[in-house]
Amino acid sequence: MQSLPAASLNTHPILDPSGLGPVPGIPLVPESLRRRHHAFIATDQRFRAAARLLQALWRVDRGLPIGTYTDPEGRRRKLGSRISMAAGLAGANFLSPAIAYVASRELAYREIGAVYDVDRLHMNLLSSQPLVFNLFAPLKRDLALATKVVAEILPGLMAEVTDILFEHAPARGHLAFTGDHTAFDLLIRGRTPSGKRAFIAVEVKYSESCQEPVPSMHSRYAELSASSGLFIQPEAASLRANPIQQLFRQHCLAQVMLQHDLADCGIYLFIAPTLNHLAQGAAATYAQHLAEPQSGQALFVNVALEHLIEAIAEVGEHNHARALYRRYCDWWLIDGELQLDAAPSTPEALAVEADPAASLEQAS
Repeated sequence: MQSLPAASLNTHPILDPSGLGPVPGIPLVPESLRRRHHAFIATDQRFRAAARLLQALWRVDRGLPIGTYTDPEGRRRKLGSRISMAAGLAGANFLSPAIAYVASRELAYREIGAVYDVDRLHMNLLSSQPLVFNLFAPLKRDLALATKVVAEILPGLMAEVTDILFEHAPARGHLAFTGDHTAFDLLIRGRTPSGKRAFIAVEVKYSESCQEPVPSMHSRYAELSASSGLFIQPEAASLRANPIQQLFRQHCLAQVMLQHDLADCGIYLFIAPTLNHLAQGAAATYAQHLAEPQSGQALFVNVALEHLIEAIAEVGEHNHARALYRRYCDWWLIDGELQLDAAPSTPEALAVEADPAASLEQAS
């Protein structure tokens, strides 16, 4: 596996003007604080709980009306990480009207068989679906910009980006490929400096834990995994189970695209936040299954979400990078909420905090 270092988190001056540097890690957010912001879901793992609260804070900052969900008892409840249907349909889940326009066009002209959860796309702030558009819609609108960003994260791969496709698979269900509906969040097409056809097949995670329902594994994967040369043990059952079965399926799809001469070279790119330990753990586990890369194979590359946002800032899109960072990666906002939550609230408590010795004297 190739991986760009996650240590760059919070180091770009555009994204860290305060100079605070990286947060110590993702905190355990108290249930009381999450409930106060209508951001408590009992099943949330550590990163997802913090990310849900971050999205709730972003919604409040934007003045967006809160949305609802149905709890396990069938009751409708407010949820801070969702927006109302009216706000969602107006495009409020996207960082700009231009991004919302791209999303609406992609939905209208989506590939036959492409799967979109339209409610999640419009109303779920925590979903990776709107994140994909928020990251890449400006690049789709400006391929010269896309070329610069790709050069930052994958130097030397593409001299020119020629196309960007959302929710793409070359031939869903076709036995010449994977025989199922496996698809990429995004496919970036371009040309190498020597003029060869290249692609980047992209999977984006935000708060996901890589524990989605496991689909029935088509028999075609046995053939593809054996013929690809990608894997140390292509028959390994763990490749076909969570947390890495999706990575396995998508990497096989990327490789068979090369075998069918849809490109001369390709990369399967995994993007997730540095501090999403479950997603990053899945990427690391998957990499352990990979054989030494050979010519003609699709390489697996793991790039931190923060590194991609920094690349967007580096090529001059400062406002867009700031907006992405504020919404998805500014964990100091969670730290601020924790400090406010822990602060004493009564005059007596404040006095004890200021002079605990004096307080003890009075008590005696």
